[in-house]
Amino acid sequence: MTLFLWGYGYAGCSQVWQLFHVGASIVTRHSRTKRTNRREFFKDTSKIAVAGFVGSALYEPGLSLARSAHVAGRDTIRIGLVGCGGRGTAAAIEAMNAEGANNQLTAVADAFQHRMDDALVQCQRSQHGDRVQCGDAKFVGFDGYKDLMQSDVDLVILATPPGFRPVHFEAAIEAGKHVFMEKPVAVDVPGVRRVLAATAKAREKNLAVGVGLQRRHERAYRETIGQLQNGLIGDLIFSRVYWNGDTPWVRTRTPGQTELEYQMTNWYFFNWLCGDHIVEQHIHNLDVINWLLDDYPVSAHGMGGRAVRTGKDHGQIFDHHSVEYTFANGHKMISQCRQMPECWNEVSEYVHGTRGYADINAGRIFDASGKELFYSKGERGGHQQEHHDLFADLRNGIIPNEGEYGAKSTMTSILGRLATYTGKLLKWEDAIQSNVRLANVDELHSMSDPAPVLPDKNGKYPIPVPGAGSHDVIDWDPRGR
Repeated sequence: MTLFLWGYGYAGCSQVWQLFHVGASIVTRHSRTKRTNRREFFKDTSKIAVAGFVGSALYEPGLSLARSAHVAGRDTIRIGLVGCGGRGTAAAIEAMNAEGANNQLTAVADAFQHRMDDALVQCQRSQHGDRVQCGDAKFVGFDGYKDLMQSDVDLVILATPPGFRPVHFEAAIEAGKHVFMEKPVAVDVPGVRRVLAATAKAREKNLAVGVGLQRRHERAYRETIGQLQNGLIGDLIFSRVYWNGDTPWVRTRTPGQTELEYQMTNWYFFNWLCGDHIVEQHIHNLDVINWLLDDYPVSAHGMGGRAVRTGKDHGQIFDHHSVEYTFANGHKMISQCRQMPECWNEVSEYVHGTRGYADINAGRIFDASGKELFYSKGERGGHQQEHHDLFADLRNGIIPNEGEYGAKSTMTSILGRLATYTGKLLKWEDAIQSNVRLANVDELHSMSDPAPVLPDKNGKYPIPVPGAGSHDVIDWDPRGR
C-alpha cells in the first residue's frame, strides 16, 4: 500500500486468527470508532475482545473483513503527503516509522515549491529515508492535490492549513484513498458538514479515516479516561481545560508577495486558513472532554479579544478566549486558551466528580481529600502511536473511521469561537445550520488570485467585535461583510 501526504506485510494466518491473537490492543483501537459501547469496554475488556470486537468486525459494514481484503496482508503501503509544513513532514516520517510496516512515501504536494523540497530533504534524512520513493510524483500549486489523488498511492496524509481540509478530504475519498488528516478538519460550519458527509461516504466505500487528535491514542490518556468512565470519582460534574501559552511564530510580509501568498505564508493569523487558535490548537483539550463524556456540548457562551497581539502581521485572530460549554446532562466545561507572553501557562484537562477529581493530562486521579487513587504510567508519544495504530489496523483488515468525532470536536471549537466573536449564548443546533463560508478555497488556483479577506487602507484586517450590531450566528460573517 502506498502513503500519500498532502501538507501528512503481514499476511497473517487467517483473519479470524488475527482477531483473537492481536486481542485487546486492537479492541482498544476499535473502541474509538464505536461511541455506544465505550463504558462497557472498560468494564469488561476480555469479553469485548472476543465477542464484541469479533462480532462487529464480521458484521458491521464499515469493518467488513471480506471487503477490506485489499488492505490486509500488503507488505508496502504507498503514502501521499498533501501539505509539506512542519506537521505534515513529521506525519510522513511517523507513517514511515509505523511498527511492522514497510510504508513508502511515493507522492508529495504543496502550494510552495520550497516547502515541498525541504520536506523531502527531512524525510530522506530520517530513520527510513530510503523509503522516500517519490520519483516525479511531486506536485506544486493549489491544484497539486488533484494530481496526487490520481497517483497510485493507497493513503493520503492531509496536513495543509485546515481551511483546505474539507475539499482535500472529499477529493481523497472520491479517489478511493485511505486518509490520515490533521486536526482541525475544518474552519467553518459548512466545512464541518462537508467532512461529516465525506466521512459517511468513506464508511460506505470501506476507506479508513484517521484524525490527528493524538491524545486518544496515548496509553496514559486511555487508561485515565477509562478509570473515570468506569466511575472512579462518581458522577462527573464539571471540567476545566486550558491551552494557555506564548505567541507562536509570526511571518512578516516580504517584498513581491501577493496578498494571497502573504496570507498563505502567515496562515495561522487568518480565520479562513486557521480558524483561530481556539480551533487550531485548543481543539485537543476540548476533544478530551468530549471523549470522556462520550458527548458534545449543546450550548456555549464566552468572551475574548485582542489585548496584546494587535499588529498588522497578527491578521484577524484573538489572543484570548474563555468559554463555558454546557452538555445535555448539565455538565459544565470551562475553557481557556490564551497566547500572551509572561502570563500563567497551562496545557491540561481537569475533571471534578462527586467523589474526587482528576488531572487527566498528568494521568492522576484523587479522591475528595486529595489522596491519589490512580496514576497512569502508560506511554505517551501520541503522534507516533496514532500511526502505529492506523497501519496496524489496515494490515489486520480493520477499517477505522475517526471522521465523525474529528468533525464534531472541530465543531465544538468553532462553536466556542462563534460565542466569543458574537458575545452571544449560542446553541449547537442553531450554529450547525450556519451557511457562512470563510473562503471558497475550491476556487483558488494561483497565488495571483484575490485573497478571501483584504486589509483596509491602513493595512488592518476585519476583526470581530462582540456585541456589535444585531449579529445572528446563522448569517454573521467574521470577515466583516
